[in-house]
Amino acid sequence: MKEHNPIAINLHKKSHLLEIDFDTGENYKLSCEYLRTHGKSAEITTSDRPVAGKINVNIDSIEAQGSYALRLFFDDGYDQGIYSWETLYDLGEKYEQNWTLYLQSLEKYKLNRGESNKAHKGPSIIKVLYFMDKLINFTNEEEELELPDDTSTIQELLDLLSKRGNRWERAFSADSIQFTVNKEFAELFTLLEHGDEVALIPKPK
Repeated sequence: MKEHNPIAINLHKKSHLLEIDFDTGENYKLSCEYLRTHGKSAEITTSDRPVAGKINVNIDSIEAQGSYALRLFFDDGYDQGIYSWETLYDLGEKYEQNWTLYLQSLEKYKLNRGESNKAHKGPSIIKVLYFMDKLINFTNEEEELELPDDTSTIQELLDLLSKRGNRWERAFSADSIQFTVNKEFAELFTLLEHGDEVALIPKPK
């Protein structure tokens, strides 16, 4: 059986994701909710009922367990799960079928994932800072932008801005810029929330 070892592990707290690159070429972005509900501790594996109500759960910290696994410390107090490299690889590879079965199990026991803790009601408004005015011929250095319902990540924001015209489309190609959210470097999948400050910066040549 081929072993799968991680070569990079990154916790994206804002997006509630654990990203893992394996030496066999796979890249998996596993949600904290998915990891919490699919842990391998006796508390989870010996129960017929699924772990529910964890839609907002996040990972506080990660601790290496020798050279074979991670111990994940979740912000709901759960810290008994040891996730081996093979477990993490398996969770990534079988995500779609695992998640489908999980949702079916929740329905069977009349449970739910919980409610989003997003306090803001109404449209999400973010501030966008532009450090690339020469590229897009945009006279303002910043603007407040109301996000459509289908725009909730950096990638979707770039797609939205690119629709403003050819100059914008060229300027906002993902390989030409980098971005921060609330002054921290972010990823294309980083979630955007009401009140966030997003800065768009050309990549150094």
